[in-house]
Amino acid sequence: MPVAIDPRPDVCERVARYPTVALVLQGGGALGGYQCGVYEGLHAAGLRPNWFAGISIGAINAAILAGNAPEDRVAALRGFWELISEPGGNFALPAMAVRGAIAAFPDETELLAWARGMSAFGALLQGQRGFFEPRLLSPFLFTDGSPQSTSFYDTTPLYATLERFVDFDRINRDDEVRLTVGATGITRGNFRYFDSAREAIGPEHIVASGALPPAFPAVEIEGEWYWDGGIVSNTPLEYILECRPHEDTLALQVDLWSARGEPPRTMMDVLERMKDIRFSSRTRHGTQMVELAQRLRTSLKELIERIPDRKLPAHLQDVLAPYLDDRVFNIVHLIYQSKTHEQQHKDYAFGRIPLREHWDSGLRDMALTLDHPAFFDLPDRDIGVATHDVHRHANG
Repeated sequence: MPVAIDPRPDVCERVARYPTVALVLQGGGALGGYQCGVYEGLHAAGLRPNWFAGISIGAINAAILAGNAPEDRVAALRGFWELISEPGGNFALPAMAVRGAIAAFPDETELLAWARGMSAFGALLQGQRGFFEPRLLSPFLFTDGSPQSTSFYDTTPLYATLERFVDFDRINRDDEVRLTVGATGITRGNFRYFDSAREAIGPEHIVASGALPPAFPAVEIEGEWYWDGGIVSNTPLEYILECRPHEDTLALQVDLWSARGEPPRTMMDVLERMKDIRFSSRTRHGTQMVELAQRLRTSLKELIERIPDRKLPAHLQDVLAPYLDDRVFNIVHLIYQSKTHEQQHKDYAFGRIPLREHWDSGLRDMALTLDHPAFFDLPDRDIGVATHDVHRHANG
């Protein structure tokens, strides 16, 4: 049963002390429904982030959130996900009938595993409504560098879907809510962030952030071609924590891949575990880097205090000034916990059954996190950074 979350003034009071409250969303395809449940829990508790940042499916969810009024966000997320959870193609109706019949089965592990496999196979064969559709001809028949020659699916439907669920004018005129999405430049291999605080954001930026090759085609923006940001980094956490000027920041990092897991027992387990490790690694790296930077800042401040009259050489004053602020960062992790019936295709097993399960998981994890109000306290300024994870807390 879905979890009911009541307003949490105790948590809201703590969160109000942060000038920046960022919701940071990883990429992970069909697992993105988990992020929707997390946000629904945040919203029900009365929390309103002022910065949405994401990669791939996280960029899509972030755009929907930033591109709607707070009271419309949950409905917009639900509308988008219910749409793309339906099969596409000419055989959509029969496929929906089959999936509807599966949904009536008891929630037993074997049946759920089979249902996920059917959803993943259907996505590969038919695409997903309003998201992507398979190309009629094999890309191996083309050699002209066109989208038809470099991808298996067409993402044209996604542009219209984004226009339906995202108000891009709102994103680009709203100074109180910020949107950041990341993509990978193809010709130089560089990572680029598109930030509404610095430039206008359109559907093409969101599609580029999720253009995972070789399934989806690259997207051209300002003369450069871009692929999915997850090729380089699957989270924009580092960008948020490195942006200047620094402010006290609460970063709610919603991960769809867990760095922790059991040793594989089958080849399917191996493929799943590889994805988990590959796509979760940058989150750990970002957290470790900000912890290191804060320790260095604290040590540098202490060192300067030991200098007579605290007088730095003139050539070092400007260089070190940005590193001597006392801003703090609080990183609260919400990490999707894979189910025993899920396999390596969990990120493209779209469907109403997995959507409901992922959404409810996010809602439950947000409820558990809210039950620890101290997670949201400002960190000690002598330390500078704090990290929390309700699952790690529960496991000691």
